[in-house]
Amino acid sequence: MRDFDELKELIMINSYTKNKNGTDQNGALYKTKMFPLDFTCKVFEREAIGNHLLFQSSKRAGRKLLLIGHMDTVFPPGTFCDFKEDKDWVYGPGVCDMKGGNMVAIEALRNIYRHYGKIENIDLLLVSDEEGGSDDSRWVTSQIATDYDYCMVYESAGENLEVVVARKGNGFFYIDIKGKAAHAGNHYALGIDANLEASYKIQELIKLTNLEAGTTVNVGKIEGGIGANTISPFAKLTFEVRYTCAQERDRLLKGIDQIVNTSYIKGTKSILSGGILQDVMEENTAQINFLKSIETYTGETIPTEKRGGISDANTVASRGVAVLDGFGPFGDGDHTPHERALKSSFVQRINLSTKIFEGLLENKI
Repeated sequence: MRDFDELKELIMINSYTKNKNGTDQNGALYKTKMFPLDFTCKVFEREAIGNHLLFQSSKRAGRKLLLIGHMDTVFPPGTFCDFKEDKDWVYGPGVCDMKGGNMVAIEALRNIYRHYGKIENIDLLLVSDEEGGSDDSRWVTSQIATDYDYCMVYESAGENLEVVVARKGNGFFYIDIKGKAAHAGNHYALGIDANLEASYKIQELIKLTNLEAGTTVNVGKIEGGIGANTISPFAKLTFEVRYTCAQERDRLLKGIDQIVNTSYIKGTKSILSGGILQDVMEENTAQINFLKSIETYTGETIPTEKRGGISDANTVASRGVAVLDGFGPFGDGDHTPHERALKSSFVQRINLSTKIFEGLLENKI
């Protein structure tokens, strides 16, 4: 990138996930960048969040590549809306997560269009709710993904410009526990303590954690009871799980089910809700072959890493598509007012993406 004026323009328009107007304004800017490259745009209109946008190129025989980015950020209007730069860094909401990544993809597409006069078999999906968990766009991404052989996601690169080959899966769950209220002084023995039941369940849930396997269970919120002088008639646990492989996912689900269906305090009843949000992204043969073909064509050795965080790559991977993540610039401080991205990493990432796109068009990747 010669300068960061286009990125600044995107940054200065707030696109908090729940800010539909701002996110759609960002979407309009992306259209002005993609239409001159002869892309068409399929719009998935939404009422409460920004519209999802699928930019489509012309198609021919050969492998097809899907690029994915998201337009939203975690910052509500008025909280963090500045853009600045110095010699080495750019600062602002989304510079690395992930408006900066979107611009990397667009700049590489521009390079291809200038060289070939056309772009084929490469599409770009920009969703509007990734920072909110992709609750809506997950279904769009899932349906689209199977039309492609490969996928590249433009979340931020690793510190040493690694691409991401694996991400944990995660799930959010709720356990509603029903007990029986009673006066804590006069009728203690007549009560059925839902809070006490919750305490046993918490301990059993935490025992499902296996740090060596990369599996964690976190009971992040506890609710229950009426007051100090009443045996608690209800309690609710809110918890999250993260895991690194399908085997651990299955172990967790079996363990959770057993805990929910066990009454540690006689007479309590429990109901489980929630479930897996984003399934695990594991290394696989198709992905490894994709990476090897990129390295062979570009002549570069591309470092890789695994991450605990979730991205839209999880959704694509769950559909059996060869996906690599982390093609955006390197940055840090994301999700904080200190978010920044390294200027030099934009150049490296644009060059790498340009080579990959070229290899696809030449039928060599």
